Amino acid sequence: MTKKLNLFTLFFLLAYTMLLHYSHAQTLLGYWHNWQTSNAPYIPLNQVDVRYNYVCLAFAVPGGGTDYKMEFIPDQVSQAVLITQIQALQAQGQKVIISIGGATAPITLSTDAERDTFIVRMNGIINTYGFNGIDIDLEGSSLSLTGGTIANPTTPAITRMIFAIKQIMANYHQAKGKKLLLTMAPETAFVQGGMSAYTGIWGAYLPVIHALRDSLDMLNVQLYNSGSMYGIDGNIYTQGTADFIVAMTEAVIKGFNTAGGFFQGLPASKVGIGLPACINAAGGGFTDTATVRAAANYLLGEGPKPGSYTLQTPGGYPALKGMMTWSINWDKVATCGGVYEFASNFEKIFQPDACTTCPAPTNTTATNITATAAKLNWQVNNCAVAYQVKYKVNGTTNWITANVNNNTGFINVTGLQPNTKYRWKVRSKCATNPNVFSDFSTIKTFTTALLKSGLNSLAEIKVYPNPASDFINIETGTETLPISLLIFNHSGQKVLESTITQNQQIDIRSFNPGIYLIRINNQAIKFIKK
Repeated sequence: MTKKLNLFTLFFLLAYTMLLHYSHAQTLLGYWHNWQTSNAPYIPLNQVDVRYNYVCLAFAVPGGGTDYKMEFIPDQVSQAVLITQIQALQAQGQKVIISIGGATAPITLSTDAERDTFIVRMNGIINTYGFNGIDIDLEGSSLSLTGGTIANPTTPAITRMIFAIKQIMANYHQAKGKKLLLTMAPETAFVQGGMSAYTGIWGAYLPVIHALRDSLDMLNVQLYNSGSMYGIDGNIYTQGTADFIVAMTEAVIKGFNTAGGFFQGLPASKVGIGLPACINAAGGGFTDTATVRAAANYLLGEGPKPGSYTLQTPGGYPALKGMMTWSINWDKVATCGGVYEFASNFEKIFQPDACTTCPAPTNTTATNITATAAKLNWQVNNCAVAYQVKYKVNGTTNWITANVNNNTGFINVTGLQPNTKYRWKVRSKCATNPNVFSDFSTIKTFTTALLKSGLNSLAEIKVYPNPASDFINIETGTETLPISLLIFNHSGQKVLESTITQNQQIDIRSFNPGIYLIRINNQAIKFIKK
């Protein structure tokens, strides 16, 4: 009985650990710009990549020359159009959240009247657009400590903000019968900075996080535009490194001491890794995809230590919530790290079985080579659903593209030139995302065979004059007529296709000077156009 119970307990624990990993660590939150810029262009909301399952609209801001009368005005489309686009995202399972504040719009609730106006206005925005949640992105002078502790704050603007968010969430629950999502994106100074000091902006978010911890769904501290910060091991870590990601993330999970008391950490299932989508999206702190992946895998307990920082919890945090980025618009820019590079990296980290990338095909060989055809083979990868093959005459720049719309692992190419060297390569297409291709395989070469005479005698075909300027004469001897004629230029491009009779003259005045290949049935003869 004891053995059975122990085995059951072990199975339960293993299953529970896996459930934590796959049920919680699947959130990709991105901020969407409600404006147009040339560097990170506006994206219609309903065209946001579906991998962003939390979409934060940036931003609801104070209007009318105040720091509390909140408003949200669509910048590029009408209110009705944006509501329709929000509903389209929600219909495919994405959560759409309104973010308040941002770097240039401080929000300060200086009186109870301002607090109440803030509540009414945010209730109206949430209800009008049908948002699923609210994101607190208070920066600059919005929050500044003047006293109290984390558990018992006394700064009026902070206590009013806590009260306001609780009331907005209560109003939503009462009206909708469900919970309003709550996310936060503080800067490091407002959170981990509490280890250095507990005054002004340093640690100012900690009372807010603590008071709302039961309602909080995802905390994404901005691990950029930060400079260096203390980790809970007492060492200083610099933004843009794997150590910074690991140290700052574990700090909010394990908790840390401050002059305002101990900050009790959050469950890993409420914590995300917040990073810029590309180097141009932030003033500092961009971290390349490989480093991000190494840091996240270590945090998840799925990879080795990527730097000097050692996790205080062996095995890491498999339930880590996911990742956040500023911003979706920057992630979409092709010249800023590649289209949706951040989203793709998230999938590699948190959904490795989704086959979001395909390894380049291997074992590439050319077989069944004749004078005009060949079979190109490669090793089939289970990830792939289709392949794209490119080949060209050696020494030319023009690739010929052929698509293989099934997982066969080979293609028969025809119409090749005899006795000619070809270069070719192949890449695979991801089965779960047809827009994702692998890298191309290494380039391989093969040479087609010499043509065997299909005529009575090669000598029976004459092409003259050679070289020629205006016309060439072709004599076919006793070959059965009519005869198929093809002429190719030196790049392998077909410049003429016809049928001929005995002793025919061909006009080549429109041809560019160079070497040409005549194919007559199964024979090939070169001539030069002067």
